[in-house]
Amino acid sequence: MTNRLAIFDCDGTLVDSGANICLAMEECFARADLPVPAPERTRSVVGLSLVEAMRAMLPGAEPQVHAALAEDYKHTFQRLRGRGLVEEPLYDGVSELIDELDRGDWLLGVATGKSDRGLSLCLDHHRLSHRFVTLQTADRHPSKPHPSMIETAMAEAGAVPETTVMIGDTSYDMAMARAAGVLGIGVSWGYHAREELLAAGADYIADHPSEIAELVSSLR
Repeated sequence: MTNRLAIFDCDGTLVDSGANICLAMEECFARADLPVPAPERTRSVVGLSLVEAMRAMLPGAEPQVHAALAEDYKHTFQRLRGRGLVEEPLYDGVSELIDELDRGDWLLGVATGKSDRGLSLCLDHHRLSHRFVTLQTADRHPSKPHPSMIETAMAEAGAVPETTVMIGDTSYDMAMARAAGVLGIGVSWGYHAREELLAAGADYIADHPSEIAELVSSLR
């Protein structure tokens, strides 16, 4: 029997970390004497791996600038966490959705642009680490929308594209789902607009976590 696997993005899907990401981006750009990006610009690159995000923010800059900004962003975020300024609350309904999928014998995974450390801290804080059988991060994969994260998650969980769904809030998540040949469910409570999710290949859009269990019920 092939397992059913529901893979979640983290930032903007499971947790609302937008304010933290914008603050860290503002601080590292200011430290580099670069114009501070507007919050909507930062939110547009959430989900990409850090170097790719910096490349999207500053397409005309040299690769070493992107790498330096990415490294400083990581240290900035760690400093913010150390000062108690990082909050990553679960979106309303997410905990209940995880419970419902678990009762329905779904295996759960995460595919995120976070680092291993960042994801571990986030899931541990919400006591969710034990709920996921596969965790894929930017530390071990090409940036979204490359399908590597989904492909590895399926291999680890014993799932196939026909029994796998990717749930995420960005166009990168939906393009990754399309590249891996799995069902893509976009969520409207995150950082990319509904139109962007649909243009990237979303099969469905959910406006609340409670809708997702019904949307995936056809995957048997």
